Amino acid sequence: MDINKFLPEFIKKIPSHMDFAGQKKAEKLFQIIILAFAFVGFVWGYICQQFSQTMYILIAGFVISCLLTLPPWPMFRKNPLTWQETRQETENIGSTTPQPSAQKTKKKK
Repeated sequence: MDINKFLPEFIKKIPSHMDFAGQKKAEKLFQIIILAFAFVGFVWGYICQQFSQTMYILIAGFVISCLLTLPPWPMFRKNPLTWQETRQETENIGSTTPQPSAQKTKKKK
């Protein structure tokens, strides 16, 4: 069943892809945000002597990093891939005969 038939046009036009350079940038940003919030949360939790404060700060960092890196924002789509054009084959693919391998197997004595 194809769900695309039931979606409105404005939803179909929303881009849902991210290029490879954008994926690398998003991953790096995600890691930086998580580590920064983990460090701040650890320090704050140590000062307050409350592990729950550390977890709240870490969860807030996780939510913020997800909002910044999961959607395919335009900054993650700046390097689109250019695909190679398809080539038309002039020969029949099935008509070629397999070539023997160039390597000879050595017999053990």
